[in-house]
Amino acid sequence: MSRKILVTSALPYANGPLHLGHLLESIQTDIWVRYQKLRGNDCAYLCADDAHGTAIMLTAEKLGITPEEQIARVKAEHERDLAGFLVQFDNYYSTHSPENRELSELIYNRLDANGHIERRDITQLFDPERELFLADRYIKGSCPKCKAEDQYGDNCEACGATYTPAELINPRSAISGATPIEKESTHYFFKLAEFTEMLRSWTRSDSLQPQIANKLNEWLDAGLHSWDISRDAPYFGFEIPNAPGKYFYVWLDAPIGYMASCANWCAKTDRNFDDYWGKDSSAELYHFIGKDIINFHGLFWPAMLDSAGFRQPTAIYAHGFLTVNGKKMSKSRGTFIKAETYLQHLPAEYLRYYFAAKLSGAVDDIDLNLEDFTKRVNSDLVGKLVNIASRSAKFVHKGNDGKTSSALDNPALWEETIALSDTLAGYFENREYGKAVREIMSQADACNEYFDQREPWKLAKQEGGAAEAAAVASQCLNIFRVLVTYLTPVLPELSKQAAAFLNCDIAWSGSFKPLLNHPITPFKAMISRVDPDKVAAMVDASAASTPAPNAQIENAKAPAKNATKKKEDSGIADTIEFPDFAKVDLRVAEIIAANAVEGADKLLQLTLSLGELGERNVFAGIKSAYQAEELVGKMTVMVANLSPRKMRFGVSEGMVLAAGPGGGDIWLLSPDSGAKPGMKIQ
Repeated sequence: MSRKILVTSALPYANGPLHLGHLLESIQTDIWVRYQKLRGNDCAYLCADDAHGTAIMLTAEKLGITPEEQIARVKAEHERDLAGFLVQFDNYYSTHSPENRELSELIYNRLDANGHIERRDITQLFDPERELFLADRYIKGSCPKCKAEDQYGDNCEACGATYTPAELINPRSAISGATPIEKESTHYFFKLAEFTEMLRSWTRSDSLQPQIANKLNEWLDAGLHSWDISRDAPYFGFEIPNAPGKYFYVWLDAPIGYMASCANWCAKTDRNFDDYWGKDSSAELYHFIGKDIINFHGLFWPAMLDSAGFRQPTAIYAHGFLTVNGKKMSKSRGTFIKAETYLQHLPAEYLRYYFAAKLSGAVDDIDLNLEDFTKRVNSDLVGKLVNIASRSAKFVHKGNDGKTSSALDNPALWEETIALSDTLAGYFENREYGKAVREIMSQADACNEYFDQREPWKLAKQEGGAAEAAAVASQCLNIFRVLVTYLTPVLPELSKQAAAFLNCDIAWSGSFKPLLNHPITPFKAMISRVDPDKVAAMVDASAASTPAPNAQIENAKAPAKNATKKKEDSGIADTIEFPDFAKVDLRVAEIIAANAVEGADKLLQLTLSLGELGERNVFAGIKSAYQAEELVGKMTVMVANLSPRKMRFGVSEGMVLAAGPGGGDIWLLSPDSGAKPGMKIQ
């Protein structure tokens, strides 16, 4: 009996291009969906762009366009790149849609009617010039503990102290430079703690992988808090019903985007929305996501659905992160590879196959090793799988007029190949793609060994041996068809080529029957070897980056009359002698990785290369001025001999130097052209 299945993957944020880390998830999901469809199940794959939030509003403002224009442009790019990787959606939509507005309001109203929304006045800092409330990352001032200047609103980069924005000395808006004022605002909260017991039961079901269930139970044991679901205007998103100037926080309407895409798809295909999302739905519902957003999907989302009267997901499948050559993706090494850049140099199926060979049902990170990538694709797809067809076809055409033989030459090998069907089906169902690939390639080896042992090239030269050679080749072509069928979810284009070559349909819905006395077409090359030069060209293209702007340093020298004032009076630290200053070791550093710090509005975590001196981990408060991805590959200057400081986000092993008035106007110091990592600055 056919299963009714709805599948989603996490919504890409409509504020930038896709890279190979995004593709890890969408390819994993697409393989699973294609497998289900190949097995005859009624399976739909839905997704959308996540199109709301402050970041999109600010990007549009910076570009001089409307937020609607920004999200439309990015959505077109996302759909182009996903299609380029053969990711086949039944519907790809946007969270900025009438369906999502309607469903977000419906769910909110039900939460409110059920008593699960509370309203509470909170005091925030407000920019009187721009007339907007300031998130912590948009407030700068001096640290109330160590008096260090130009610190963000909740954490000091200099001493590691944490505090509230109201405690900053001389706070200012990083947006306008104005002095913030305190202002009360009513915020709306979802009472998540009231769903603790329901969530305990749900997380202990089979809906989550063990590693994920354990992590969620840690949060449950620590105690859940009400979740702030509102933001004040100006904000790009949906206004909360009956609350002028209040908007849904992006993470409230983002998962509802799954439902909105489904509603849009149902309207276009004459399907019933409640069959998938109704409380009594018998359909299966699966979310594929990265492990970094499991709290939203594993706690907030099930609780919202429960209160609003909708069904729970059947399962949430989380995956790990992608590294390249064993390290985080890096522009300087050319391993921060955008989807578009990859497709300009290499076929999509190379990466689909390599990811499949590495993926499992666990939450482990996987590594894209480019040398191994080249070797594995060439060895497996070219040297093993397609090699079966390319070396067999000519014997069928010469020895049997282009038709397969009337009987199998080696029935045992055939039975061995088709007997893998149930095992491989289980692997695909459980997302154990790597195990499936290993079994399939092992059988391809067995087929090639059989071909080599039978030596059809010798048989064809013997008197009357052409028919026997054709029988050997026919045996191999029949096995090739079955192996390609098993790999169809991974290699859909190769499967189409094989179907055209073998003049047959590719189906995995019942028992396999051999192609006997069956005409085939002349063989045409299906896949070429990976050219290492093209891989190198892709790396070179990915390594290209815009040089960092020259630092602009304001004259911060204090007037002479204040030079001898005490620290507590002037805010200037005690004077030091030149020998103390000479101890500071300034070095050129290359930023080889940059990531936002979860839970910190202002910090970026930088991995800095000092050449032969090694790498350093540094936390820098420059998030308001730089996107993490744009920093990778840039050169800067760091204090290399600063004693490591333990912060609440980890250990910082140095300090990067930057200057500017604050907010978006912060410039990392940039060494002269030609400077090398580790070079000492005198």
